[in-house]
Amino acid sequence: MARVPAASPWLHEEVARRMAQRLQWFRQQPANWLHWEPANGGLEAHRLLLQQMPQAQASIWSGQAAVAALLQPTGPRRSWLPSGWGRSRQAVLAIEPPAPTDMLWANMCLHLQAHPQTLLRQWQGLVRPQGFLMFSCLGPDSLRELHQLYADLGWHAPSHPFTDMHDWGDMLVQAGFAEPVMDMERIVLTWSTAQAMLEELRDTGRNLHAARPAGLRGRAWRQTLIQAIEERMPRSTDGRLQLTFEIIYGHAYQGEPRRKDPSRVPLEDMRAMLRRPRG
Repeated sequence: MARVPAASPWLHEEVARRMAQRLQWFRQQPANWLHWEPANGGLEAHRLLLQQMPQAQASIWSGQAAVAALLQPTGPRRSWLPSGWGRSRQAVLAIEPPAPTDMLWANMCLHLQAHPQTLLRQWQGLVRPQGFLMFSCLGPDSLRELHQLYADLGWHAPSHPFTDMHDWGDMLVQAGFAEPVMDMERIVLTWSTAQAMLEELRDTGRNLHAARPAGLRGRAWRQTLIQAIEERMPRSTDGRLQLTFEIIYGHAYQGEPRRKDPSRVPLEDMRAMLRRPRG
């Protein structure tokens, strides 16, 4: 069973906070919204969004049932039963499968998917007409210092390649979304030690690279890695180890159902028309 964290990674919480600021771009706020994998996307961010959209009904989807308990609101007890849903529009409801929603919020999870196109198509089916998707993920410039270190040492890459934001835009359209808007920024994190860096990276994701080692590398290899990080990786002006993360933000609307082009005529119909005798 996968470990359910008591807290979400700091980077994910910070990205969610910045993504929440983008909600002001939308003229019409959602009447309900779905938080996809909130333990990864930000437990504190979920509470922030509840405060930012107090009239919207919130629901969650997670592959881990225990996540719902982490998000149980403090204060007066709120009902988790269908009969009590109308008493609080902020109640957190665990739904499987999720119901269609005005906004699907997915923070820092797409780059963790081996087949992201499949997930995008699933999300497209969960957004109501006129609704929208908001998401964030890592971009290709992420972990560049660590990638350079691994390359210098002749090791396999420490992570799989991350997708460019323009490619995400194309995949959104292919999945059935419309009017995708993409943006990016770089965030540089620093640590006092290599050990602290590796511990935090462990909670932020996984390596999906096809050529990654199949087995565990052992303590000796880890100690070699720690020493290499301490000696070779760049540091900030105050001497702390630093690592770059490219953050991609995106939103897209539910696409209109595709209509048949009236100018197109099936080949067999065209042949039948040509066989008809003329006046």
